[in-house]
Amino acid sequence: MASAPDYTIESLDTGLRLMRLFLTHDTLTVSEAAELLEVGRSTAHRVLTTLEGRGFAGRDASGRGYSAGPELMRLGRPAGFGAAVRERVARVLDVAVRRTGETVQAVALIGDRIIVTDGRESPHPVRVRPGAGLTHPAHATAGGKMLLAPMTSGQVCALYPDEKLEPVTARTLASRTALLAELEGVRDRGHAVSAGESARGMNAVAVPLSGSGPRDRLALVASVPADRGDEAELDEHALRLRQSAATLERPADG
Repeated sequence: MASAPDYTIESLDTGLRLMRLFLTHDTLTVSEAAELLEVGRSTAHRVLTTLEGRGFAGRDASGRGYSAGPELMRLGRPAGFGAAVRERVARVLDVAVRRTGETVQAVALIGDRIIVTDGRESPHPVRVRPGAGLTHPAHATAGGKMLLAPMTSGQVCALYPDEKLEPVTARTLASRTALLAELEGVRDRGHAVSAGESARGMNAVAVPLSGSGPRDRLALVASVPADRGDEAELDEHALRLRQSAATLERPADG
């Protein structure tokens, strides 16, 4: 589409371009934003401050950088719904259900909730349904914790402005402080676990699947009835999920 420079509102254009940067950058300092946008630091600072005031940007834990705010993260279609991505992820899910023998799902983050973009059902008589299209509180799920883990503390706090978290079961993390501590463990382990936190009697484990920015990340999840999903078994499933996720970029006939 041809540009219409006579009708461009320069400050609005700068703000929109800056918001686009948050699709590929977890955090930005004023200097980084100014350099990428080719504007002065004072202009970058004013635009970032305006976006922060409207919830489209937020300060990171250091107070020197900015990250995508809750309003920006709620906009648009999440990762995993484009035709090309769905085709590639479908092959991973086929591999993952064979490797784990359990229900597997691909999930994306929308604000403080996850949405199941696709899934495959376990062949076991007692199993979890894939639930494509369903949403769940991110803090109560393995997939949600996996997707929250790469975020800065400031981004997580922007999504969870209150210390108290919504209880789903008696085992759900009850506070933002507990969630932040849990996410540290997820980063160290490289996988996330939910033990009866989103549904009684059901455990789950999740690993990263794809995406480099907060808006395009997907997690790969295996959901298991608690009687065959203890800690050791979930660790084994995490390994199988990682092996399955590694097939994402391989050719379809590879």
